[in-house]
Amino acid sequence: MKQHQKVGIGLRTPHLDFFTNQAPQVSWLEIHSENYFQPYSDTRKRLNSIANHHQISCHGIGLSLGSVSRISQSHLSNLKQLITEIDPIFVSDHLSWSEHGSHYFNDLLPLPYTEEALDVFCRNVLEVQDSLQRPMLIENPSSYLAFNHSTIPEWEFLSQVQKRTDCRLLLDLNNIHVSAFNHGFSSEDYLNAIDADKVDEIHLAGFTIKQLEQGEIWIDTHSQRVSDEVWQLYSSWVENHGERHTLIEWDLDIPEPEVLLEEASKATAILNQFCTPERETATRGSAAQLRTKEAS
Repeated sequence: MKQHQKVGIGLRTPHLDFFTNQAPQVSWLEIHSENYFQPYSDTRKRLNSIANHHQISCHGIGLSLGSVSRISQSHLSNLKQLITEIDPIFVSDHLSWSEHGSHYFNDLLPLPYTEEALDVFCRNVLEVQDSLQRPMLIENPSSYLAFNHSTIPEWEFLSQVQKRTDCRLLLDLNNIHVSAFNHGFSSEDYLNAIDADKVDEIHLAGFTIKQLEQGEIWIDTHSQRVSDEVWQLYSSWVENHGERHTLIEWDLDIPEPEVLLEEASKATAILNQFCTPERETATRGSAAQLRTKEAS
């Protein structure tokens, strides 16, 4: 099946040779930005070679946008240099924090969803966007614990970030599916609360089920094929809102690239099913009519 122009996969180090030496099999690839910060490294040179044949998206894991401390200027400088060099289609990061007092954690940690945290997060997003001179995409997290003093639902917090900063959104459907189980909310309610017009990219990935003494927990490991339930969420979202750039993520127990390409083909089939030119025109028309009605 011919790959849809909107479907990409995550470029991971074990696959650099494959995408350097093979003819393009997907139109775009997503990198973890921090892995390519060294300007004269072998990985940077190979990325530039790959970028001659693929569009690249820069997905960050180190800006720590939710930290009270200000954005690291050295990190931001490295990101700007990388962006200038490869001209990515998107620059994204997470609704999370990972740094405190110059100590960096290995995880993307959850925020308390409060007005104070919202102010801090928006301040940092605005600083980064002003420096980069482009909007960022902010990705919803997966989570396993909730703060007792959170006062804002996650979907409302994310929506407020978008409205206050004019950023764009990266909707990770697997994260929503995992968090919905762990916290007992509805994935559909979450998705219905997000303005689809602000979504530029969708992530699809697999998760792991772990049994604890307290019960079952779902963990966003990115180490499995996309689950049937997440494929169903994706199909429903695309049917209702149209095509978006869609990424297959796989970060642990990384398989051969052909496995990722198989998963990409499934996303392609869904986009081809629901995103004919006629349907896209009708979807945009319906969305415009709804916005006009809401405005009146």
